[in-house]
Amino acid sequence: MKLTDSIQFLKGVGPKSVARYQGLGIFTVQDLLLYFPFRYDDFAAKSVFELIDGEKTTIVGRVVTPANVSYYGARRNRLTFKIKQGEAVVSVSFFNQPYLQDKVVMDAEIAIYGKWDAKKLSITGMKILGQVENGFQPVYHVMQGVKQSSLVALIQTAFDNGCGELIEENLPDFLLQKYRLVARKIAVHAMHFPVDEEAHRQALRRMKFEELFYFQLKLQALRLKEKAVTQGLVIKFDDKKVAEKISELPYHLTKAQESSLGEILADMASPYHMNRLLQGDVGSGKTAVASLAMYAAVTAGFQAALMVPTEILANQHFESLQQLFPELRVAVLTSGMKVAERREVLGCLENGEVQMITGTHALIQEAVNYQRLGLVITDEQHRFGVNQRKIFREKGQNPDVLMMTATPIPRTLAITAFGDMDVSVIDELPAGRQPITTRWVKHEQLMPQILPWVADEVVKGAQVYFISPLIEESEVMDLKNATELFGELQDFFGLSAQIALLHGKMKNAEKDQIMADFKAKKYDVLVSTTVIEVGVNVPNATIMVIMDADRFGLSQLHQLRGRVGRGEKKSYTILVANPKSDTGKRRMQIMTETQNGFVLAEEDLKMRGSGEIFGTRQSGIPEFSVADIVNDYPILEVARQEAVAIFADEYLGDRAEFQMILANLGVVDIYD
Repeated sequence: MKLTDSIQFLKGVGPKSVARYQGLGIFTVQDLLLYFPFRYDDFAAKSVFELIDGEKTTIVGRVVTPANVSYYGARRNRLTFKIKQGEAVVSVSFFNQPYLQDKVVMDAEIAIYGKWDAKKLSITGMKILGQVENGFQPVYHVMQGVKQSSLVALIQTAFDNGCGELIEENLPDFLLQKYRLVARKIAVHAMHFPVDEEAHRQALRRMKFEELFYFQLKLQALRLKEKAVTQGLVIKFDDKKVAEKISELPYHLTKAQESSLGEILADMASPYHMNRLLQGDVGSGKTAVASLAMYAAVTAGFQAALMVPTEILANQHFESLQQLFPELRVAVLTSGMKVAERREVLGCLENGEVQMITGTHALIQEAVNYQRLGLVITDEQHRFGVNQRKIFREKGQNPDVLMMTATPIPRTLAITAFGDMDVSVIDELPAGRQPITTRWVKHEQLMPQILPWVADEVVKGAQVYFISPLIEESEVMDLKNATELFGELQDFFGLSAQIALLHGKMKNAEKDQIMADFKAKKYDVLVSTTVIEVGVNVPNATIMVIMDADRFGLSQLHQLRGRVGRGEKKSYTILVANPKSDTGKRRMQIMTETQNGFVLAEEDLKMRGSGEIFGTRQSGIPEFSVADIVNDYPILEVARQEAVAIFADEYLGDRAEFQMILANLGVVDIYD
């Protein structure tokens, strides 16, 4: 039998069973052997004096009272009896399992697996064990028609037939010895049938390293291939002009900004295609770095384009670039432009008159042609799909690409999700950036405490954001919606404040007008949904009130908080929430404790997981079988270092162990 054979050749597997196992993704014998448990139940019996309150455990004792079943309600019942272990008498309860009564025999020894209650000296049973079983029992994800016991029996059958001996080693000897990893065939068997907890720990450690090592190898292979097949532009910028422009700035660049700019400019000047991610906290000055990179491209005779997710941001960047580079022809291109304006911009782009342009996805539409596009920058890169960036690159002769994000990405995710890219980090804020005081209050504190204080601040000239997670009333969620909140604030402020409502269902022109009016201080209060989350700059806005704040993730709350504190005045964020879960309460506490976006991103990752933050489809983060990129970060980092070292060694291509790695990767044409 071969590992690639269908499981239908194993004893006891019929046509119906094959279909059910295929629903679990098990098609071949190899799929079966590598279908690992997601947890293990410890059935090893313990003394009641060793137990921790709330843990699931097995206790063994002698039955000292008859089993009694009491009924309450139509379908609910409780089976109770007592056992004695040494001098301790333990109460045992089973809910809705009256059929177990026959298994409880007076004076007989019995093993109970369940949840321990230390205060009541009792156990809520989950199952009665026929005997004290092996301590570590695997638990698999199954589906209707596939029982745990049947799956375990089939895996055992595969091993009994010698299939385990067919498992080939896929890690070189030097790594096995360096990190004291057990052989692959031993690890796979121990993942299913560990003799003890230590055997399982060693098997899991080995399989996690293997999974993360091969993932990192694939990323390194992609990088090599990208550099080999993608001819980049050599952008010979005027370093004197760039230095002069930096000296003319009304502020000094931070060390982190200087470092990131240096990395970007070095990429642009090299013959390799730039594929770099620039990440930094809210207000860290990414736009200044990006603007200078655009200027460098222009000094080399190229055009530079900046694509952003909203028209509000496009116009904001347009104004900023005009102020920074008054000597250049800067343009903006959005879907909401008038036909004549659009036609003029398109013509000037094509003939090279426009040197810098900012805009929305309108920049990559079919009718848009560039004369000599050299640098493409996408702001808030996770908002644009891979296809959109690909189209942008095809608009020129494979221009250099810089992606920016104001959503700080933990190092764990930066390595994993963007391992095939170079990453620059701006991890310090410019001097003079105002700290933002963040406070968490309950809903019942809003009217008596917060609103009167907000009204006083408005009288003093402050502008205020009120953020709601919904536009209109929802029958499903009882949240403070934007339209209702708008009405309540109008009633509260009366004629003492001008209030506007902004949400995503409005037309772009209407949204832009409201934001322009708010920035021009025509409104004191802006009630909005999260449409203002990214990049909007209103220096006079000093208060942000976020309703139902526990409904947002930490990174999103931090983005929203970044809309204030952009001027010289003291700024505040008020989180209004009555969280019911411990996670919701923890989010609120963390927000009041730190303003470091990278710390918040790490906490958000731990609480919500990478898939929920980025969305697996967009992030490129794979579904790992046994590894966890958060908890297994030390293994991930070691795997990355080894993968980098392997591809950096030009002599490894001739070694048998490297050929084995390439064969397992499926990229044997790397050196072709």
